[in-house]
Amino acid sequence: MVSTFNHFEVLESWQQVLAPYSVGYRIKLLSQLLTRKFTEKLEPFGLTPFHWLVLCCLWQEDGLPTSSIGDKLKQVGGTLTGVLDRMEERGLVRRERDAHDRRIWRIWLTDAGKELETILPPLAVELREEAMSGISQAERELFSELLSRAIANLS
Repeated sequence: MVSTFNHFEVLESWQQVLAPYSVGYRIKLLSQLLTRKFTEKLEPFGLTPFHWLVLCCLWQEDGLPTSSIGDKLKQVGGTLTGVLDRMEERGLVRRERDAHDRRIWRIWLTDAGKELETILPPLAVELREEAMSGISQAERELFSELLSRAIANLS
């Protein structure tokens, strides 16, 4: 009996899942590069990418409960609490107990946190444009849609 197993065909099909060729590896690499470059842009403001994410949530809806921020960012409470502590120390946010439910802490932007809304988004746009240089608007939209679908598939 002759074996139909072809070692070279199997190796060739595996190439797409092995680093550095796999989609997962390349997405991780892209994420690391974006994070590194964005960290450099945020450094003069004493901020991290996680601070940026919290600010984005609050710029869209100020006064969110801590749990809502955590849900939006898919973060566990302990990590978020420390970030909020540091943001409060820097005068970017303030915490207040909810008027209707004393168990809930709401997070509000201070004037300093609000001011950053005019400063930081242009830096993010600049980085996005650098990363997407030479990629058409249609390709950008397709890329975004495909990433959203892959995330949904795994969620």
